[in-house]
Amino acid sequence: MHRPAQRKRQLRSRLLVCAAAVPVILVASGCSSDSDSGSGSDGAKKDSGSKASASAEAGGDKAAAVEKAVYGKLPEPCEVLSKKTLEELVPKAKDKSGKAGTSSDTSTRGSCSWDSLDNNGVDGSQFRWLRVSTLRFESDASLGSGAKRAQDNFAKQVADAEATKEAKGVKTEPVQGVGNQATLVKYDLKKDKDTFKQQTFVTRVENAVVTVDYNGAGLAGDKSPDAGELGKAAQKAAKEAAEAVVAANEGGGKPAGSGEKPKDDGKKDDSKKDDEKKSDDKKSDDKGSSDDKKSDDKKASDKS
Repeated sequence: MHRPAQRKRQLRSRLLVCAAAVPVILVASGCSSDSDSGSGSDGAKKDSGSKASASAEAGGDKAAAVEKAVYGKLPEPCEVLSKKTLEELVPKAKDKSGKAGTSSDTSTRGSCSWDSLDNNGVDGSQFRWLRVSTLRFESDASLGSGAKRAQDNFAKQVADAEATKEAKGVKTEPVQGVGNQATLVKYDLKKDKDTFKQQTFVTRVENAVVTVDYNGAGLAGDKSPDAGELGKAAQKAAKEAAEAVVAANEGGGKPAGSGEKPKDDGKKDDSKKDDEKKSDDKKSDDKGSSDDKKSDDKKASDKS
């Protein structure tokens, strides 16, 4: 009599235990689901991170890109100065064609030098030495644009001139109107009891740097040359050499401050004159036609 009731109570207890266990399983299952969801979130984050990284790399490539260098070649170093300029700066040069310096790549660097000795015997002598150096810089993703590299070299050339060993009375002067940048460094240098008046004129034109070294001395008791005049001569040579760099690159423009007119200005003027002449001729023809018509009309009127 009591066994069935006892069995019912035992069965009910088991059902209650199972019922109590179900939420635990669901919770565990829910946690597992959250964990999987979390894992999916991490995966999404990784994908997002990968995309962001790829985007950053792409941005880095764009940032690494540099502008193309303006000038792609240099003129022959011994041909950058006119005969007239050479006659003024090195009047007694034995070889007016100059002596070219050695270069492993003439498209990026070159130099040429001249020396002149005006020997007047016991009355003394005048010595002049001239060198023109040209450097060109390509744009490089790791080193920077050609213009920026040229700016750095420009500063280095000026600093090297200022730091010349045993130089006396060093003076540095920025100069306007030659290239994009220009500086004159001048000083005195003694050698074998003679004082040499040194002028180093450095100018930058876009991605190229031109350096003119010019010095003079009065030997055997002759008076020293005027430093101011030597400086002006060095500036003239530097400007001419900078313009030669531009001329060597077709369509490359002109150096800042050169003040030169484009080569086709004369052609444009001639073309303009031709157009004006044609216009005048046309007006003359039109006027003649009009006068003829009036004359014909008058004749017709007289006849009537």
